[in-house]
Amino acid sequence: MGKRRAGRELLRSLSKKQKKHLREFGEEHPFYDKVLACYFIGCYCCCCLHLCFSFQSEDSDKASAESDSEAEVEQISGYHKLLATLKTSPESESEEEEDESESEEAEESEAEMDSERCQETGEGEGGEEDKNDVAEEEEGTTDTAEQMLSQEQADGTDTSCDPRHGIIEEFTDVKHESEFSLETNFMEEESGDCYADRRDSNPFKQHMDKELEEKEIKNMSTLPKTSSRSQWPRLGQLIFSSTLEKHKTLKADKEVDVKQLHLHKPLESTWPKVNKQFLSAVDKPTDSFFTPLQRELFCIMNSYRDLFYPERNALTNGEEIRHAYCLHALNHVLKANAQVLSNNAKRRDRKPGTDTDDHRDQGLTRPKVLMIVPFRECALRIVHIVISLLEVNDKKKIDVSNKKRFKGEFGSDPEEKPPNLKRPEDYEAVFAGNIDDHFRIGVAILQKSMRLYAPFYSSDIIIASPLGIRTVIGAEGEKKRDFDFLSSIEILIIDQADIYLMQNWEHVLHLMKHINLLPLDSHGVDFSRVRMPNLNNWSKYYRQTLLFSALQDPQINSVFNKHCFNYVGQVAVRNVPFTGSISHVVVQLPHVFRRLEADSITSVIDARFQFFIDKVLPEYRDAIMSHTLIYVPSYFDYVRLRNYFKKEDLNFTHICEYTKKAAVCRARRFFLKGEKQFLLFTERFHFYKRYTIKGIRNLIFYELPTYSHFYSEICNMLKATDSGVDATWTCTVLYSKYDAQKLAAVVGIDRTAQMLQSKKNVHLFVTGEN
Repeated sequence: MGKRRAGRELLRSLSKKQKKHLREFGEEHPFYDKVLACYFIGCYCCCCLHLCFSFQSEDSDKASAESDSEAEVEQISGYHKLLATLKTSPESESEEEEDESESEEAEESEAEMDSERCQETGEGEGGEEDKNDVAEEEEGTTDTAEQMLSQEQADGTDTSCDPRHGIIEEFTDVKHESEFSLETNFMEEESGDCYADRRDSNPFKQHMDKELEEKEIKNMSTLPKTSSRSQWPRLGQLIFSSTLEKHKTLKADKEVDVKQLHLHKPLESTWPKVNKQFLSAVDKPTDSFFTPLQRELFCIMNSYRDLFYPERNALTNGEEIRHAYCLHALNHVLKANAQVLSNNAKRRDRKPGTDTDDHRDQGLTRPKVLMIVPFRECALRIVHIVISLLEVNDKKKIDVSNKKRFKGEFGSDPEEKPPNLKRPEDYEAVFAGNIDDHFRIGVAILQKSMRLYAPFYSSDIIIASPLGIRTVIGAEGEKKRDFDFLSSIEILIIDQADIYLMQNWEHVLHLMKHINLLPLDSHGVDFSRVRMPNLNNWSKYYRQTLLFSALQDPQINSVFNKHCFNYVGQVAVRNVPFTGSISHVVVQLPHVFRRLEADSITSVIDARFQFFIDKVLPEYRDAIMSHTLIYVPSYFDYVRLRNYFKKEDLNFTHICEYTKKAAVCRARRFFLKGEKQFLLFTERFHFYKRYTIKGIRNLIFYELPTYSHFYSEICNMLKATDSGVDATWTCTVLYSKYDAQKLAAVVGIDRTAQMLQSKKNVHLFVTGEN
């Protein structure tokens, strides 16, 4: 009885989230871990509103077992003691369930009261959104720990590392380790040399077998890059830049010959079937392999040049691009593994005592491809594409280990999506499926088999989110950190880079600083098989980086220009927008663009704040300028303005990505009724929620939006009121010469050139017809 009482007392002290996590996974939620809590306090940054709570998926991430080091024995915490009482006491389990249900009922009633208050103020649409978002933010996991365990055991999955089962050991997967080992396998006899393409024109061999000289490495570090421009039919204007290669014009292939692609043999038959859905949407396809966009993108990818494509759109071409880079990555992995397996057979058959240095075909570690994607749904789609590309026909299904477990952790239940949520189409496309942003998974591919949840040092492809890879890399001074598996990455794919601006861009920069460094441990590598560039620490000059984004941003450009060192050069798509998003504003609204001056890009933040409080804010202090929404892209600027408004005792309210639901509802109601004159509104909140803010009469863009279409969306929120105050609507935008890219996306390239040349304020009256 004493154990039961102790369990009940500890149970009562837990919050709802702690109880839920304890019941489902049998352990304390990693968010409440002291080490992790200290880490996030120490490196706080403007991350998305899911970031702080995304550690709910840590149980699946631990199962990846990235390193081969032995797991440390952890001390038994109060949670595990409580877990023991729960397992042995049915009475405690029933009490926990009762407490959980009471807590849920209390929250639901509170949410209903909040939504009723919003509806009473005439904000029916907003109230509906707030009510539905309760379901949107809840985790609808339906399987218990015991059910998941039984599924994994039925699928032959090793669950030794899953903390949900109370065991913290490294994921070894002994059953599949020897099967997927490159060192102990040989090329299948029936495959012959069709897998090991030795033709001199093979782009893979041309790129990987070239040995650079020290003089060339020095030139790449000191000499400036030469650039040239070319116009392609689908991609538009391309800028090719390189240090070693002489000036040359890239040309797009009008027709694709499958033999010239040098695809791994199975991919020649599977790719047309996998890509059929996109080919059927093309009016007059010129070939049976690629769409016009895919053909030009793959032409650049297959040349192993770095690529930056800033026109990815989740609604139109996002899946086309994903299929194209999955084909390129898988083609690279299959060729690299085939070369190793072929050389294994040669080394086995050579005469005793023969020493040869001709079989250098590996890196210092096995992972070759790193794919950075924002959500689990993206990783799920990538794995499905890879599986489809490996299956030659319906009769020859490849063996995929741990498939059920992967589907359970990365999939989503369509019924979990709350009904009646009115969101734009691009929002639905970006946030489809499982949008957890903390994950990482290793994938090993060998001949006709594929292994999910492979340890990183036994993987060929690593798929991860920036946060997921960041928690493995760790920070300087931490005891448990590892980045050796990034030492020999040959292809880095960063997809949907614009979303990381809304999450935490520091994670991307941290990754770029730790990729292609010499490993601290040998990890059992055979140095006689390692390529000389890897031994010379020149891996970064051979790495191909593929960067896809929905927009051009200085931070994304900086990564491409400063952290990519490919010796064959870079290709960037640089199309200028002739018509900006201002043309999509449907309300008749005067737009005033006010230019501020700054000496440097580092001083523009302080200059903007001073310009706002000295010249802009005084014009809106009058009571007649009520209902003023201030759109602030940066969270740091938002905090600075909020503190200033509090200090000056201004009548304002504020909404950011961390504001609780009830506070958001109150702020919207106060602003609509005019009880608060100002509303500070962050861009990240709009990105993740897309609420319609009613009652706006005056609009101030403290800085131009990151996404250009947000400008028209916010402007179109202005609605005519019963008092007929349409004529008093205003829109003021602050900009500097350093905002040229954002300004061009909003007003077009022609107006941008005029505005940057003139130092006067620009007045525009734009409707949807302009």
